Amino acid sequence: MNPNSSTLSDVTTNSGGTSTVSVVPGGAVRGSIRPPGSKSLTNRALICAAVASGTTRLSGALVSEDTEVMLDSLKKLGIEAELSEAGRVITIQNTGNAAAREISKVPRELYIANSGTSIRFLTSLLSALGGNYRLHGLPRMHERPIGDLVNAIREVIDGTISTESENQCPPVLLESNGWRHQELSVAGSVSSQYLSGLMMAAAIGNRTTTASSTSLSIRVKGELVSRPYVDMTANVMQSFGAQVNLSKEDSSGEITVSVKPTGYRGLDYAIEPDASAASYFWAAAAITGGSVEVQGLTPEAMQGDVKFCHVLEKMGCQLTVGSNSMTISGRAATGIDIDMNAISDTVQTLAVVALFADGPTRIRGVAHNRFKETDRIGDLACELRKLGSKVDEHEDGLTIVANPENLKGNTLETYQDHRMAMSLALAGLRIPNVRIRNPSCTAKTYPNYFSDLERLLGRAHHWNAGLS
Repeated sequence: MNPNSSTLSDVTTNSGGTSTVSVVPGGAVRGSIRPPGSKSLTNRALICAAVASGTTRLSGALVSEDTEVMLDSLKKLGIEAELSEAGRVITIQNTGNAAAREISKVPRELYIANSGTSIRFLTSLLSALGGNYRLHGLPRMHERPIGDLVNAIREVIDGTISTESENQCPPVLLESNGWRHQELSVAGSVSSQYLSGLMMAAAIGNRTTTASSTSLSIRVKGELVSRPYVDMTANVMQSFGAQVNLSKEDSSGEITVSVKPTGYRGLDYAIEPDASAASYFWAAAAITGGSVEVQGLTPEAMQGDVKFCHVLEKMGCQLTVGSNSMTISGRAATGIDIDMNAISDTVQTLAVVALFADGPTRIRGVAHNRFKETDRIGDLACELRKLGSKVDEHEDGLTIVANPENLKGNTLETYQDHRMAMSLALAGLRIPNVRIRNPSCTAKTYPNYFSDLERLLGRAHHWNAGLS
């Protein structure tokens, strides 16, 4: 406990029913914390487990809206999952015979909320398994592009796939007898999840090939964003017994992935803590000049976002690596110019750290962030300006010009984006009267974020009524 540090104020609700929460500034943040399980690993493991032979036991799984959406969809597909330890352990038994579905005239409805991971992975998997489906979600989901994935699946599907909207966004309509070809291509510039979904689906084979020696080939057209997430997908698949190989870039800069349709085998699988979530706690140390240890992660973790620590090192922090932990100490004193393409989920975190550094911070290579839960470039710039910062918006990122003397408190919007809420709240570690609207949107990936932040800051947990 560090009672002299910043604290988290109670949630309040205004007359319009909108909840807000704020961090009360204090001293340096010092402590140790273990974030919940990785959303990215949990949903990848669930996809593999759903079509694996034998029994799979996932430990350390994330309990959140995104993983609940995935589990609910698998349940509607006839996959039985037993939850224990408050949902952190998931057991799926004898699911290897989850073969092609009967095609009915009425599509099976799958509600995906705003989980981009779920809709992209399920669209790929179900196109290979076969069946008749309609995948849909919240209004924002129906604004998020999925055309590159739909076009890729059209190359191999024995059936039809389309979107209901002309702008190639969900809902997705799928009527499939499985895959019938062994080669396809997909654009990689909007989301690496398109490739990850196709890779996991490719391991269950197609209708024309039963020989496990024959690989399916996926060519990535153009730039591939967030490459570490694709490496993560390959790692998870290999743990479940799949054979996957990512070639090196050719002369055009493109890569090819080959997957043998050998299927998956169930196993006991431990899920790492979420490295994207860890970035907020490391940032708390960097903003205040404190020291925060994150347990359960090391530089060898599968998640690329652990490299956020190296970004903070470039800004002047110190990184200490333990046998099963990573600690950031000291203040991020200097702005930097950095390409964040590989770790784009930590852009908002870095942007808040940059508010308190000396000199400008230029974030590059994240044009695809405009197509996530919200426009994570334009909307982020808008909220940082409310705090008094000068922000220049670019097509592929933004520049934050730090001037701590001009910073001021304000009420900030989250745009129903969990990462906006979690990152912007950190500004309150140094700026009085920063209030975050709709803090409950963190339920998408981290329902207990604010209570965990309270614990790290050294304050007992309690909420006022009004947090929905």
